[in-house]
Amino acid sequence: MTEASLVEIDNLSVTFTGSGKPVRAVNHLDLSLRRGEVLALLGESGSGKSVTLRALLRLNPENKSRTEGLIRVAGQDVLTLSRARLKAFRGSVVAMVFQEPALALDPVYTLGQQIAEAVIEHENCSREAARKRALELFERVQIPSPERRLDAYPHEMSGGMRQRAMIALALACRPKLLLADEPTTALDATVQIQILLLLRELQRELGLAVIFVTHDIGVAVEIADRIAVMYAGRIVEQGPVRELIRNPRHPYTIGLMRSRAHGALKKGTRLETIPGAPPDLSNLPEGCPFTPRCRFAETVCKSSYPPAVDVGTGHFARCFRTEATAPASQSLDLAAPA
Repeated sequence: MTEASLVEIDNLSVTFTGSGKPVRAVNHLDLSLRRGEVLALLGESGSGKSVTLRALLRLNPENKSRTEGLIRVAGQDVLTLSRARLKAFRGSVVAMVFQEPALALDPVYTLGQQIAEAVIEHENCSREAARKRALELFERVQIPSPERRLDAYPHEMSGGMRQRAMIALALACRPKLLLADEPTTALDATVQIQILLLLRELQRELGLAVIFVTHDIGVAVEIADRIAVMYAGRIVEQGPVRELIRNPRHPYTIGLMRSRAHGALKKGTRLETIPGAPPDLSNLPEGCPFTPRCRFAETVCKSSYPPAVDVGTGHFARCFRTEATAPASQSLDLAAPA
């Protein structure tokens, strides 16, 4: 772990071992994150993004899953923490903004009570000081009439306001790392933009590191400094957002970008789709799991998993055919961030 690194994940695997065959949701994943950096995890549903986030907080059910490898955050080995240290770690070092705040927030307590409880637990302060902290957080996340809203229950708030309250709760104990699991998916487009701008503003103001899970390339471009594309539990391509969007080199990344609407798309043109379906995680193939869906695949792809190939500054793709994908990448003609 380098001095500037906040997060180091090395050879992480998460296997669910409930009924039937073991499901390999995350497979030998390596990832690092610098302090103050925003990383977007991008991929289809079932690619392992949320499971990776939950592994960082040890939220995957321990009686039904097996986690192997190394997760180190702010110098702490997460997988070896005792129950007491894990309780202190959650919230004060790493906090999470969940996809659906209506399910994550407790319906029988007011929002102010829930935030105050977290502050008291981690900072051992008075209830009055905790409520003052909750009010400051509501003001910071731009909730109107913050003092009155502290006494509101989750069901009395709109979806956008609940998500702002969820962000306030996540920030309550001044974490170093914020995990955001598709926090804008359930919101309408206008509110989505507001929440994204708020998260980016808070990240810069507080110097937070953020891992942001999304399946939307447009969202990743708006929020991230770096993008990691996941498929079948592995990172198949990773790089700075500008470089990766302008020059995607893994066939899966190219397929994702071709399958979205963009400014260069002519009216009436049908969107391209990625053929086939994601692999069965309980029966992964020996080689590259994207092979059955890939138009660039050749014999070696079926028998060996590709190594990471350096395709630019800080940009790599796990593919045997990066030279063949270059022309397809250049023909995308997608708008990239300035």
